[in-house]
Amino acid sequence: MVLKLVLLTIGLLGLAFAGIAIKILVKKDGKFSGTCASQSPFLNKEGEACSFCGALPEDKCKNQEAAA
Repeated sequence: MVLKLVLLTIGLLGLAFAGIAIKILVKKDGKFSGTCASQSPFLNKEGEACSFCGALPEDKCKNQEAAA
């Protein structure tokens, strides 16, 4: 029973990694799309600027080409 659970877990993790790899291969320039964490009040309770683009919580992402 435990062996089946371990194999299922490894299989699902492998599937997730394969999906990410396929996304990188298919996406233009192989870049992940970024988002501003400063837009989420749950992730940015102190109101700090985004470390990705420097936008404040009330601003839009300053790096739109990387966030798209």
